Amino acid sequence: MQPAYIETYYSRNATTERYAPAVGHTEADVCIVGGGLAGLTAALKLARIGRKVVLLEAQRVAWGASGRNGGFVSAGYATGVVAIERRVGPDQARELFRLSMEGVEIVRNTIDGLGIRDAHPVPGIAKALRYDSRGALKLASERQQREFGLRLRYLPRDEVRELFVSPKYHEAVLDEGAFHFHPLNYARALAREASRLGAAIHEHSPVVTADLDGARKIVRTNSAEITAEHVVFTTGGYTGGVLPALKRAFLPIATYVLLTEQAPDLVQGAIRTRAAILDDRRAGDYYRLVDGGSRILWGGRITTRTTDPRDIAALLRREMVTTYPQLSDLQVEIAWSGLMAYARHLMPQIGQWKPGVWYCTAFGGHGMNTTAIGGTVIAEGITGESDRYRLFAPFDLAWNGGIFGRAAVQLTYWSYQAADAVKEFRAR
Repeated sequence: MQPAYIETYYSRNATTERYAPAVGHTEADVCIVGGGLAGLTAALKLARIGRKVVLLEAQRVAWGASGRNGGFVSAGYATGVVAIERRVGPDQARELFRLSMEGVEIVRNTIDGLGIRDAHPVPGIAKALRYDSRGALKLASERQQREFGLRLRYLPRDEVRELFVSPKYHEAVLDEGAFHFHPLNYARALAREASRLGAAIHEHSPVVTADLDGARKIVRTNSAEITAEHVVFTTGGYTGGVLPALKRAFLPIATYVLLTEQAPDLVQGAIRTRAAILDDRRAGDYYRLVDGGSRILWGGRITTRTTDPRDIAALLRREMVTTYPQLSDLQVEIAWSGLMAYARHLMPQIGQWKPGVWYCTAFGGHGMNTTAIGGTVIAEGITGESDRYRLFAPFDLAWNGGIFGRAAVQLTYWSYQAADAVKEFRAR
C-alpha cells in the first residue's frame, strides 16, 4: 500500500489520480526533481511545446508545502520591495515585483484555461495591521497602485472592524486582484494536464544519485535511471542531499495550520468577509473561510524545529481565540504542519547552477505566485525563450549558515515577535 497524503483540509477534498513509480531506463530532454508547484509548472510549460519531460517526486504530487499551505495567491515576495531595492536597486526591484504579479496571473489563467473548478478560487486578500501606522500603510498602498496598477483598497479602522470583528485590528489594505484557492487540487490538475500532453509523472520515486557533469546528465532512483540534457531541482523543505549546494542554501522552516469544525453562524459572526486575511507580523496569522463560510482555515507561527509539537491545535487555537474571543467555543477538527524552504535573503532561489543543471526553490512565506513564475522562467531558460531567470541572480545559493543560521533565524523570529508585541501594546 503506497503511503497517502497527510490528513489536511486539502487532502480530504483532493482528486485521486496516482502516478506509478519510475522504472527502467528513460531518455528525456528534461528531468525535473520535485513534484511541487514549481516543478509541475515547468513540466506543463515544457510539455506544451513538445519537450520530453520526466518528473520524479519522492512522495505524492504536491505532498509537501505546495499542497498544505494557506492557499493565498497575491503579488510580492516573502521580503518587501524596500529590502529588494537595497540589494538590486529600484529598476530591477520593479522588474522582480512585476514578475511576482505575473505569477498571480499564471495561476489565475491556468485555473480558467484548464477549467479547474475544484481549485475553488475566491477573490480578495486583506493585509491587516494590529497597530495604527499613522498613514504609512495608506501611502504604501497608493505607491503600489501608482507603480504597478494593483487593485488595492485602503480600509480604515471602522471598516476593518466591521469585516473582522476583532479589537486587534486597526487598519488594512484589501487586494482585490489577489485570491485564495485549493492548492492541492490545482497542483494535481497541473500534473494531470502535463501527463496528458506526454510528460512522465512518477510518484514515490526519490532520487538517490545524480551524475551532473556530462553533457547528458544521469539521475537515478532505486528502480530507474533517467538520462537528460537538463535537470531541474524544484524541491523545497524536504530536500535530500543529492545536490549538496542546494541543501546548504536554505533552511527548512515549519508552519502550522488548523481547520475548525463546521459552525457557520459562529464563524460568520466573527469574520464577515470571504476575503482571506493576513496580518503584517513577520510570522503572523493567515486565515480564511472555507466550505461555503462554515469553517475557518487558520495558519500561523514559524519555527526552525522540524518535528511537530504535540499541541499544534492548541497553539493555533489560542491565537485564534485571542484574536476573536467570540470564537472561544469553536472547536478544532484537524491540524497539520509543513516544512517550507527559506533562504536567508527571503527571496526565491532561481537559476542555473552549471550548464544544464537548474534550481528553483526557497519559496517559503509567499509561494503560490512565485512557484508559478519560477517554474515558468526556468522553462523559458531551458528552451531559450528568455533569460528572465537571471533577474534572480543576486539571490543565489548562498550558504544558509548551518546550525548558526538556524539559530539566527529563530532568534530573529523571536525578536520580531517582541517588536510586534510592543506595537500591539502601544496600540491599546
